[in-house]
This record gives sequence, C-alpha cells and structure tokens, in this order.
Amino acid sequence: MTEVTRAAVVQMVSGAEVSGNLEQAGKGIDAAVRQAADLVVLPENFACMGRREGDILAVGEADGTGPIQAFLADTARAHGITLVGGSVPLKGPEPDRVRPACLVYGPDGTRLARYDKRHLFDVALADGEGYRESATFAPGDRPVTVTTPAGRLGLSICYDLRFPEHYRALVDQGAEILLAPSAFTATTGAAHWSVLVRARAIENLCFMVAPGQGGQHASGRATHGESLIVNAWGEVQARCPVGGGPDVAVADLNRGALPALRARFPALSHRLTPGGDSRDTPPG
Repeated sequence: MTEVTRAAVVQMVSGAEVSGNLEQAGKGIDAAVRQAADLVVLPENFACMGRREGDILAVGEADGTGPIQAFLADTARAHGITLVGGSVPLKGPEPDRVRPACLVYGPDGTRLARYDKRHLFDVALADGEGYRESATFAPGDRPVTVTTPAGRLGLSICYDLRFPEHYRALVDQGAEILLAPSAFTATTGAAHWSVLVRARAIENLCFMVAPGQGGQHASGRATHGESLIVNAWGEVQARCPVGGGPDVAVADLNRGALPALRARFPALSHRLTPGGDSRDTPPG
C-alpha cells in the first residue's frame, strides 16, 4: 500500500432521476481518474435529490443489489480505484424509511464497507426553511472505519460533521483519512461548512475529504458546494466553487507524514479521559 493517496472530491447537482445522476457521477469520476486519482468520493444523495423528501423511498435498493450499487461496483472495477458512494438509500425493516448508507468499493469492485448515517438532519432554519430526515431515513448505530488500498478511511455523512465525538471514535479505530460526503444547505454551508471540515481535520490530525452537492435542485433546495480536501494541519489542499455546479478537485495526501506530525504535536495523546487523566498516562 503506497503512503501517498491521490484523492478526488466529485461535486454534483443531483436531480430526481437516478439515471441522469449516475451519468453525471460517471463524468466526474472519469475526470478524477484522468488526473490519476486512486480514491474518489461522491457526495451525499449523489443518486437522487428528489422533488419531495419522500421521493427517496421509491429508489431505495435492497442491500447488495440494484442499479446504484451496480454502478459503484462496476465503475470502481473498470477504473481500478477505491470509490465511495457518499450515500445510497438502502431498504431496511421499515417500509416507510430507508437507510442512508455510505458504501466503499475496492479496485476490484468488491464492497469493502457500509456505514449508515448516525445523525439525522431534523432542524428548523430561518425564514421557514426546515428539514426532517428522520421522516424518511432510519439512523445507523455505530462508527465505521475500513482499510483500503488508499489508506484507512473513517466514514461519516453530512450532519455527522457537527458531532466531534463521532470522529474521535474513527481516529481511535485508526483512521488516517476522514470522509464527509455532504449536501449542506446554502444557508448552513455559508455559515459553518468550511470551518467544521477544517476543525475536524485539525483536532484529529487527519486528512478530510469532503465532497458536496453544490447548486439548485429539483425541489428548489440550494446546496452550498465548496467541496474540500484538507490536510492534517487544517490547510485546504483543493476546493470546488461555492454553489458552482458539477466539478472535481484533486490533491495528494501524504499519509506517511502523519506519524511524524502526531509525534511532534501529540494532541491526540494529551486527550483526557472522563475521569480527568491523559489517555496515555496511567493514574498514579
């Protein structure tokens, strides 16, 4: 496994039709591969941003089968890359809710990991704008990391970004690269997106790869865009435009430099346990 990963974020403006969205995603992946990316990450809801929140139920797939999952597996295999589907609606036991699942595929097309979004976006914003993801999505219950040819990835989706304890759990599981595929609203994105992505990188001494939806969707919802790749010191290595439509950004992530950085700046080992003791210092 090489110690340098060339990562790509694919920014999209997904619509209501799965076929058109997969075509758009395929073009973004092709552009990333032409720039020699070996880790390509698609945004949240890349396959469907419907006219109504309930539209996602109609395109939900059984785990392991369906056109969205086949697209991800076939595309990863065709290009020989690690490919991450930001979120895929997978059917669960509830007929009126699906699971928003981040799926990771290896270069041979094998699925390596599934992470179900833990934190659901049930909020009321200014001017009557509001969202209730729990009406159509069922949450996951555990953090997930996975070892891939591109490095050890820690998985999250969009609203998870506001919960630092989620990322601490991923770092405790050995994550080197944290993924945050998202569809931040234009309102919340302008206020908080970049500072949250950089904060998660800084406090965890990890790379952040955060692709987003960026434009106007069939429902009338506007998403922020500004897909980001950030290094473990919090510096932006690559960025797509704010609300700028489909785009791709690529950057090299030197994972081999992480141990030295963490040794020079050992903030992770200075963390305190709930009882007040440093994580690496036994009480005495």
